[in-house]
Amino acid sequence: MSAKQRGREIPTRLEAVRRRFEKWRRIRKAGARIPEPLWNAAVTMAGEFGLHRTAKSLSVNYYALKKRIEREAGANVPDKGPATFVELTSPLGAGFCECVLELDDADGARMRVHLKGGDAPDLVALSRSFWQIES
Repeated sequence: MSAKQRGREIPTRLEAVRRRFEKWRRIRKAGARIPEPLWNAAVTMAGEFGLHRTAKSLSVNYYALKKRIEREAGANVPDKGPATFVELTSPLGAGFCECVLELDDADGARMRVHLKGGDAPDLVALSRSFWQIES
């Protein structure tokens, strides 16, 4: 089945990997596992074009590809250790200023605070309430 017959065009890079899979399937021995270089290419394409679209285009098991993506993502995340708080103070009379404060917790929750001039809120209290730290 060609890319056009599937209902929509497959991006060139994904189509090239799809052809590599088809070539391997034509020459493989029965029961042979997909080689690591092909899996690595599939993981790369999923990062670029999405898991579902890649699994469907390459005719690979969605959950097997998802598991490989998760394993690679876990291997590439360095352990940052516990979060630390850094207090930022501005000099008096600094005038108009603007900054963005982004907070992340270990569970993946995120908070973004965009401050523009004027008085800043109590960032220590705001951070504590976000991280649920008791005083």
